[in-house]
Amino acid sequence: MNFKKIIAAGVAALSLVSFAACGSSNGSSSGQTDMTYDKIELGKTGKDIKTSIKFYNGRTDMSLDSYPGKNWKSYIADFNKLYPNIKVTAQSDSNYADNALTRLQGGDWGDIMMIPSVDKSELSNYFISYGSLDTMKKQVKLASEKAYDGKSYGVATDGQTSGVVYNKAVFKKAGITTLPTTPDEFIKDLKLIKEKTNATPLYTNYAAGWTMGAWDAYIGTTATGDNTYMNQKLVHTKAPFKDPGDGTHAYNVYKVLYDAVADGLTEDDYSTTDWETSKGKINNGEIGTMVLGAWAVTQMKQAGDHPDDIGYMPFPISIKGKQYASLGGNYSMGINKKSSKDNQEAAMIFVKWLTEKSGYAKNEGGIPIKYGDNTLPSIYEDFKNVKMEADADALKGEDDLFADVNSDSELGINSNGNKRVQAIVEHAAKKDKSLDSIVSEWNKAWYKAMQDDDAEAKY
Repeated sequence: MNFKKIIAAGVAALSLVSFAACGSSNGSSSGQTDMTYDKIELGKTGKDIKTSIKFYNGRTDMSLDSYPGKNWKSYIADFNKLYPNIKVTAQSDSNYADNALTRLQGGDWGDIMMIPSVDKSELSNYFISYGSLDTMKKQVKLASEKAYDGKSYGVATDGQTSGVVYNKAVFKKAGITTLPTTPDEFIKDLKLIKEKTNATPLYTNYAAGWTMGAWDAYIGTTATGDNTYMNQKLVHTKAPFKDPGDGTHAYNVYKVLYDAVADGLTEDDYSTTDWETSKGKINNGEIGTMVLGAWAVTQMKQAGDHPDDIGYMPFPISIKGKQYASLGGNYSMGINKKSSKDNQEAAMIFVKWLTEKSGYAKNEGGIPIKYGDNTLPSIYEDFKNVKMEADADALKGEDDLFADVNSDSELGINSNGNKRVQAIVEHAAKKDKSLDSIVSEWNKAWYKAMQDDDAEAKY
């Protein structure tokens, strides 16, 4: 999403959580529903449906009874108080990012899934529409993220911004009293952490892979102050990774990572980083910062005895003295086009309930998706002076152009481009290739793909 979406780990590759409802049975009606999201009245619509549905997702941690937050079993139990005849099974996959697309294409995934990275033009091949895009924009935030040709195919589980998870106690010990707002200030603060504490200033989580691709989430509105950049301008920019010379844009996002590694401000051996243990390490003050989406904050708080030490700050880039943050959706929930009519309707009811009544977004530190709900979780206390903006839609007729150029360039921006960003860490550590040299190769690949896909160079 979109920036890198949540990949929650668990003890098994696949976990099943279900809560049986009395008298439930598999839906048997055929055909595709004409139900739309806006017409659902929770507690009234669909009360006569008796069926079983499966929700395929990446939150294996929420399948565990030991999950410190509210787990899937509890959510489903609450849903069954309102809809006792709809049985919901949550099937969670700890390797969701890799397996979801394969499962999607094979059709063996159930009734609801967290939509993986697919071209918007292909959404209707797999999912039913929740309704027209114009109507859905009045029902949920970020309706455009999984929309095509005037129809909306996904509802985000919650909204997210991209920033930096940090340990307040480590910052205090290092003498940092004001949060950094530029790359230079951030690197300076990392040096203070190294000098005055025993904490690793910036933990890369290199080995996890997806945590590297997550850096892509910052190159849009956050780094440019322009919410049209990501979906309208980037695909028409000949050299989007060059240094603009003013501390902004994609170059300076990746420069933060390159400089931190080159200056010895990260872990001693990037190849031995571990995602699961990093949560406890930042909780107890062994790590100063990690560059991750807001979804990670709740997990870091729950990973140890010092939840109040975990803070979340804006990414340290300013555009003419102002900071921005991209507002995007976490994974979006899609409903299987091949499911029975009863299952499609039961699934849509569950999605609306999870969005409007369950408290899921707030519980997970996310921004509520229901249109008109403008409450912000407490984790955003450091974002009071930050302008949050959702990316503008692609220009008319260019819905798939970015995806085409992104794929043909093989850069994988916000789409599993993990190895590309891992290479920054590798070259910075070895000091065998400059950042300018790295991004020069990216620019060449990007421009060639633009030419191949007839994307006009406007910038």
